[in-house]
Formats: sequence, structure tokens, C-alpha cells
Amino acid sequence: MSRLYPFTPHYLDIDGHRMHYVDEGEGEVVLMLHGNPSWSFMYRNLITELQRDHRAVAPDHIGCGRSDKPNDHAYNYTLASRVADVSRLVEALDLRDITLVVHDWGGMIGMAWATRYPDRVARLVVLNTSAFPLPPAKRLPVALMLARVPGLGPLLLRGANAFSRGAVRRCVTRRPMSDEVAAGYLAPYDSWAHRIAVHRFVQDIPLTNADPAYDIVQSTANELDRLGDIPLMICWGMKDFVFDRHFLDEWQRRFPAAEVHSFADCGHYVLEDAAEEIVPLVRSFLEAHPLEAST
Repeated sequence: MSRLYPFTPHYLDIDGHRMHYVDEGEGEVVLMLHGNPSWSFMYRNLITELQRDHRAVAPDHIGCGRSDKPNDHAYNYTLASRVADVSRLVEALDLRDITLVVHDWGGMIGMAWATRYPDRVARLVVLNTSAFPLPPAKRLPVALMLARVPGLGPLLLRGANAFSRGAVRRCVTRRPMSDEVAAGYLAPYDSWAHRIAVHRFVQDIPLTNADPAYDIVQSTANELDRLGDIPLMICWGMKDFVFDRHFLDEWQRRFPAAEVHSFADCGHYVLEDAAEEIVPLVRSFLEAHPLEAST
């Protein structure tokens, strides 16, 4: 594990809970936000590359990775809390001219934050995610519907760890994930108590206006044009069983000038499947869009 993820741990206090984050290198800031059921481990290859001449920052959301995993009485596991946590991290570290990299739930969290603080964002990199309601032609996969069923959901996600274990098998499609890498993804989620965020993220998926996160998702979608002038690159695994072509089409509709790279044989964990292509693409994207202060 230390060989794959050799980064010095840092912690930010969030109302008495430790939020772990990676903070490596110096220079222009690249802030990387993960989704569910992953953690900052998924960005290890990008951190290693960029830390040579950038400041690579990658937090673990509360309940995930090496962050604390409080119970429901101590922390409100909702999208609103996640956005507030990112805002506090950015303020605490005084991050500016940020290149924001987002994946899965990191997209909804990151874009909700970015639409509120567009002046802090210099570039955007989108990896199989969303920042808008479920596209009309897309149905929520049966596996996620089952995970939301009362009684059954906790047994599957927190008891059997089915969501995390399924992800390391099904979310890579170009080649199987190695045992060592799979163990890295699964390491933080080793007990019923430690899988609380995995379950709460699934429960928080906004499908109707009755769901707590729906208003934030809708308002973010309505405000995405505030980011329209910011350079944006999309790297997309076309075999993602959740964030599929319907989501990519919507990103391209909203950001027609985006630089788009699709990978026909890659799945949801596109940064695992196609790291050898995406990491150089990110570096090229950064170089192609220098900050005004450096030109």
C-alpha cells in the first residue's frame, strides 16, 4: 500500500472530524475530488506525475479513505455537507487558480462548489461524472436501485461490502484490476461502521425533487454556464454502466467547446483503465491553457 500511495498525510478539522488530504508538490494547484466507493487513492498516478511542478491536492470526503468515519449523529452525510467541506478545505489552504479534477460524486460536489466560486477555478477536468439531474433517456441501474432498498441496501453495502467489491471488478473493463490495487481501494472500507459513507452516498442520489440533494443538483445545473469560459477537458470511459453515453452527451451539449477524449474499452474507473493515456493528456491540457499570471 505504501508503495502505491506514498504520500504524507494531512488533516483538516471539520467540526471535530479529521478530513484527510494529500498535498504534494508546489506550483499551480490541481484539486482532485473522488467519488463513491473510491478515495484519493484513485488519483495516485496523477498526483505522482503532477507533484513535480504542481501542487496536487486530493482530499478524502468525510467517511471515506483515511478521513474519519463518524456515525449519523455526528455528521450529516449529504451533498450539502460535502460541498461545504470542500469550501472549507479550499479556504483553509487558500487555494486559488485551481485546476479542478472530478470523478463520480466528485463531479456533483466539485461543480456545485465551482459554480459558487468560479473566480477560483482556472481549468476543469471531467472524468465519468455528472453535475446535472439524471438525463431523461437514462435509467438508474438495477444494482443502484437495489442498494437503495431499505433493509436490503444496508445488508448489501455495509454487510457484504458488495458495492465496493463490485466496483473493483466491474468498474475496470480494459483489463482486470490487480489484487494489490483492489486491496488499496478496499482498505478503508473494512467494517460495517467504516462503510457508512458508501451507503449514504448511494442513498443521497437525487432522483426526484423530494430527495434532499435534488435542489443543489438542479441549481448547479442551472448555473453551469458560469463555468462556460473556463477551459474544460473530458476523459470518458464508454463502458461505464452508470455514467454512460447519455451523460457524456449532456456534458458536450452544455460545454460544446470542451476537449473530449473517449475510451471505447474503458469503464467507470477510467483513470485506472487508461492512466497511461489520461495522465499525459492532463499535463498537455495544463500546458495548453497557461494561467494568465504565467503568460
